[in-house]
Amino acid sequence: MKLSIVIPVYNEADSLFQLHQEIDAVLQANQYEAEILFIDDGSKDDSWKIITQLAEKDSQVGAIRFRRNFGKAAALNAGFKAATGDIVITMDADLQDDPKEIPGFLEMMETDLDVISGWKKIRHDPWHKTFPSKFFNAMVSWVSGTKLNDHNCGMKCYRREIFDEVTLYGELHRFVPVLAAARGYKVGEKVIQHRARQYGHSKYGFERFIKGFLDVLTVKFVTGYGQRPQHLLGSIGLTSFVIGVLTLLYLAFRWSLFHLFGLGPEYVLHNRPAVLYAVALMLLGAQLISTGIIAELFIAYQNRISNDYSIKEWIRANND
Repeated sequence: MKLSIVIPVYNEADSLFQLHQEIDAVLQANQYEAEILFIDDGSKDDSWKIITQLAEKDSQVGAIRFRRNFGKAAALNAGFKAATGDIVITMDADLQDDPKEIPGFLEMMETDLDVISGWKKIRHDPWHKTFPSKFFNAMVSWVSGTKLNDHNCGMKCYRREIFDEVTLYGELHRFVPVLAAARGYKVGEKVIQHRARQYGHSKYGFERFIKGFLDVLTVKFVTGYGQRPQHLLGSIGLTSFVIGVLTLLYLAFRWSLFHLFGLGPEYVLHNRPAVLYAVALMLLGAQLISTGIIAELFIAYQNRISNDYSIKEWIRANND
């Protein structure tokens, strides 16, 4: 079984030599057949220069260099496409992930698991990073239904075939276990050691949590309604449309009372803001239903060239 270690790199020149030494020590001690893939995501320091030096000295090292910074998801996606191993391990280049955890991941992969996500149970980060992270992880677990304590952990282990079905884009790299679970793959979790950052500074700020919340909504839609968007959009649209129609019928009834029995001016329609709200609800409902129909047509066309299911085993009939 061959192992591929995919490492996104962005301005981590100070840590690369040490990281390579630690990984190589683990590979040699366990006699793993492995490749180490560094993905330089448009670094502006000497990261690429150091990576090329490592590749010259170690035949296990491969590398990809982006023309500019495209983001971690793009770097991982490129690494997954280039990986040739049966098992793929991802880890960050900042030395916070300990390569000594690799054998433990591989032992767990000998069970029926397909994805193992690292859990930095004891973190060496300031409270203003750990507290929002706990809230974010709880929210993702609740919304997605995939219960993990640390969705953000960069150290994860996958079976290679997962990436024939799961494609990364945007900021969805942290949600690969969720996307894989939605395809029927079995997801587990492993407690790992978290080491304090030795060099540089974190690439993430508060905006990560805003983007993360929006990504959660995207993942929930993709995993829950990716093949049936009308069930969500149509349901909301139909509810909005029906409420708008019922409100207009009620207002029409009040208007008829005004004309038939000469009731007060409060029964006149143009004095009622509810008329505008009812019309707006009807228009919103019609738009959502129309959008759902268009989305269904798109999905129907897409399914002509791709599958909306995942096959684990296949026993072919012998007709000879």
